[in-house]
Amino acid sequence: MLFLSATALAQEVIDVHSHIITPEFLSSLEGEGRLMDEGFPLPKYDSDSHLRWMDESGVKTSVLTLAAPQPSSAKAVRMANDAAAQLKRKHSDRLMFCAALPLPDVEAAIAEAVYALDSLNADGIKLATNAMGQYLGEPELDTLFSVLNERKAVVILHPHRPEPVNQSVMQQTPLAMQEYLSETTRAISNMISRNVMARYPDVKIVVPHCGAYLPLSVPRMKSLTPVMQANKMVGEIDWQANLASLYYDLAGAHSPEVIRMLLTITTPDHLLYGSDYPYVAPQMLTQSLARMKQYLADEPDLAPMREMILHENAEKLFGK
Repeated sequence: MLFLSATALAQEVIDVHSHIITPEFLSSLEGEGRLMDEGFPLPKYDSDSHLRWMDESGVKTSVLTLAAPQPSSAKAVRMANDAAAQLKRKHSDRLMFCAALPLPDVEAAIAEAVYALDSLNADGIKLATNAMGQYLGEPELDTLFSVLNERKAVVILHPHRPEPVNQSVMQQTPLAMQEYLSETTRAISNMISRNVMARYPDVKIVVPHCGAYLPLSVPRMKSLTPVMQANKMVGEIDWQANLASLYYDLAGAHSPEVIRMLLTITTPDHLLYGSDYPYVAPQMLTQSLARMKQYLADEPDLAPMREMILHENAEKLFGK
């Protein structure tokens, strides 16, 4: 049995970006010959090690999502969601989860979303930036977003390998180093250009990895929108409504400068702590979280946001 240290008990940190990697998930990928789809091997995961790291770092609650790549079969996705739900039941005071969906099959994805949210008590939905080339923002996904909107779902985004993919580029610069940021930016840009968030305002979307390139791309999109509209390439874009539904986790290369850049496109109540466990060594994650706590205490302009970023914003987002 795990016991919380006094330091851990004093913390209320909520980690909205962590991954579950089950034996069944690995077996399904191996059966499809897709273990190396993302260009690097998946790390090992077990809940005891995860909880031990949480205790040592002062993380009260972690939100689990299925890692990339996503299995193509609905059966494999169902098994992964059932396993995550079982972990949540076992550690209901420590673990939450957002369910994966078997896209690009939209009807199957809707059925799985309803099952996960209504029967498994999932805390939200995890969506890949693309599923075998079907990118977020495409019209065929509107029916899915309508269902998620009815349920006021939280959606956690995560980049996956782009489709099609340039294998030589992927080998030279691994996806996690750069392309994942492009993938995230691409998906959100697609959704903005079709007013997905504006049309489904009760869906709250968590953008990973410090917002990717959005602090740079959003001003560019805004400046070019009139030109694109004049050429009938895009319609009206409700910028305020689209951006209002976006939240940002600080997994990855966070810093005071990154937070200030994010605040050019969002507000302090939309920033969240994220670790990316188990993709980074636990010791490094502990050091990274300690560094965040320190600069959130030391920087005068960021200090008022400290508790918001570490736990309060996530509590409100997930209704805890």
